[in-house]
Amino acid sequence: MDPWIEEAAAEIGRRAPRELEALVAVSSPSGDVHGANECGSVCAALVPDEAAVERVPCSSPAHADDLVARLRGTGTRRVLLLGHVDTVVAHAQHKPLVRAGEQLVGSGTVDMKGGVILSIGALRAFARRPELYAELALLLVCDEEWRTAPFGHVERFAGFDACLCFEAGEMAGSDEGVVVRRKAAGTIRVQGHGRSAHSGSAPDRGRNALLALATAAQAIAAHHDPGGPARLTAVPTVLRSGDAFNVVPGAGELFCDLRADELDAIEAVLEHIPAEVGGARLEAELIRRWPGMHSELATAPLLERASAALGRRVTAAARGGASDASHFAATIPITVDGLGPRGGKAHNPEEFVLEASLRPRAEVALAVILAALTAD
Repeated sequence: MDPWIEEAAAEIGRRAPRELEALVAVSSPSGDVHGANECGSVCAALVPDEAAVERVPCSSPAHADDLVARLRGTGTRRVLLLGHVDTVVAHAQHKPLVRAGEQLVGSGTVDMKGGVILSIGALRAFARRPELYAELALLLVCDEEWRTAPFGHVERFAGFDACLCFEAGEMAGSDEGVVVRRKAAGTIRVQGHGRSAHSGSAPDRGRNALLALATAAQAIAAHHDPGGPARLTAVPTVLRSGDAFNVVPGAGELFCDLRADELDAIEAVLEHIPAEVGGARLEAELIRRWPGMHSELATAPLLERASAALGRRVTAAARGGASDASHFAATIPITVDGLGPRGGKAHNPEEFVLEASLRPRAEVALAVILAALTAD
C-alpha cells in the first residue's frame, strides 16, 4: 500500500467514530430545514481550514441550502466528492449512535452519514497535498432521500474530471467493491378522484377511490420483473385514502417505487394504469425521474490504478438503489460510487455501520481519489 494512504487512512479511521456520533446525533429527515442546517454546521466544523465553504440553493424548494466545500491547489485536475445528510427517519423515530458489538447503530449511519464522514476525512487528508489538484470539491445535499424536483447541481460542476460518491461500501467477494452501475429510478404517483357517500345507508352512491387505487397498485406491481430484460422492480409503497371508517373514500393517492436499467421501462408502466375503476377517476404521473448510471468502461483504468496504490483489488460492482451519482454520470464519465463504509439495514430502525470497516474503506476512498487526480 502507498505509505501516504496508509498513514492518512489511519488518522481518518481514528477520528471517524466520534465524528459519526456527532453527525448522527442530529435528526435530519428530508425536508427538515433545522436538521439540515445543523448537519451543515457540523460538517463545516469538520472540513479542513483550507477549504472555502459556501451554502448553495438546494434542488428542492423550501429546503435548507446544500453545502459545498472547495480546496484549491496547483495541479490540473478537478474532482468532486459527493454525499447527502438527509435521512428517511422522522424525528420521533430518530436514534443517536450507540455501539452494539462491532456495529455503530444509529439513524442514517450507513445511508449515508458514515460516507459523509469519510469524505470529509479525505478532504482533510488532501488539503495537505494541494499539488495534486486544481480543485477538490465536496458537495453535501439535504434532499436526496425524497427529491422529486430536477437535480440542480450538474451545471455547477460541469467540466470536472471525476465524481466520487460516498454511499455505503461493500465487498465484492474478497475484493473491495465500488459501484459503477446503478439502475434508473422513478416514483409513480396516482391520484384517485371518487365520490364520498355514507358507507352504511348509501354505499352504492359513492365511487370508491381506495378500491380504484388498489387496482392501480396491482396493475403496477404486475410489471415487477427483476429477472427480466429491463430488470424492472415495481413496488407500491404508500397508499392514503379515506377520512372516516363509515364513509366511502372519495379521494386518495398512491405512490410506487420503480427501478430499471433505463427510465423508458419505468415510463412504459404508466400506460398500463387504468383511467377509471368503478366510476372513480385515476390520474397517474411519474413525479421522480433519476437516470441510470453506466460507468463500467470509463472507470476501468481508474480502478486499476487505485488497486495498485491500495495494494489490494478494487472491483467494480452494480447496485439497484439510486444515488445522486447517477445525475453526474452522464456529464462526468469517471463516476464511482459506494466509497463509504460497510454496514447494513439502511432505512431501518437498526441501521448500522461496521466500525472495523472505517479505516479500510478510508484506504479505498483515498486510493480512488488519488487515482482520479493522477490520471495520464
